[in-house]
Amino acid sequence: MDQDYMMIKALEDGVQVIGLTRGQATKFHHSEKLDEGEVLVVQFTEHTSAIKVKGRAEIKTSFGDVTSGRPDQQ
Repeated sequence: MDQDYMMIKALEDGVQVIGLTRGQATKFHHSEKLDEGEVLVVQFTEHTSAIKVKGRAEIKTSFGDVTSGRPDQQ
């Protein structure tokens, strides 16, 4: 299985990063809380099918870059 990486940089305190499992039932399997300026590098694996980011963060992937959070929170 080809394993992709993402880089997540918190733009505010309290950004939550949640890993979700793959399989017949999607479940939470890991979570991290980042404060402003902290960076987390994450990897998709045979167990991780999705990653949810709550809060303002820069997200960089092989597909491009995006900023999470509401635009009015800048």
